[in-house]
Amino acid sequence: MTDVLDRAPVHQLLLDRWSPRSFDESAMPQHDLDVILEAAGKAPSAFNHQPWRFLYARRDDANWERFLSLLVPFNASWAKDSSVLIFIVSETTMGDKPFYSHSFDAGAAWAQMALQATHMGYHAHGMTGIEFDKATAELGVPEGFRLEAAVAIGRRDVPERLPEGLREREAPSDRKPLSEIAFSGGFR
Repeated sequence: MTDVLDRAPVHQLLLDRWSPRSFDESAMPQHDLDVILEAAGKAPSAFNHQPWRFLYARRDDANWERFLSLLVPFNASWAKDSSVLIFIVSETTMGDKPFYSHSFDAGAAWAQMALQATHMGYHAHGMTGIEFDKATAELGVPEGFRLEAAVAIGRRDVPERLPEGLREREAPSDRKPLSEIAFSGGFR
């Protein structure tokens, strides 16, 4: 597989994407958010069902504190400095039948959201540190939908903004080598 990677390296946009926690508290123009959400909505999905929904609050709107209160305290402590908070919800049915790939498809939308944000000079940090029951009720998520994750998006700032224990972690994380995640012929 190394020969393939040497001939066709991973696109720089994919290498530049990572999930910081230090944001600069800047506002995001609605147009930028619309572009990021549009990119997420272009994700592939089984049967073109597009099961994702994006519920959001911008730091300068009336919903900001309410959305922030739906995160676990640790995540709220740094996400408060982001520009936008988004909750990703997926539809678990298609018509009257269970929709098996709803989470998979919503994950594809999240990936495109993160990549578009990176392309535009923002960073996105996905998280499941959410008060799930509270958020589901507070956001009015109906039956047949599942709250998947939350995302903080903003412009990255210096690690010194973060509490002491997070500063040294404010760098891209290593990824497992291909030999640990891809197997020919079956699971090992």
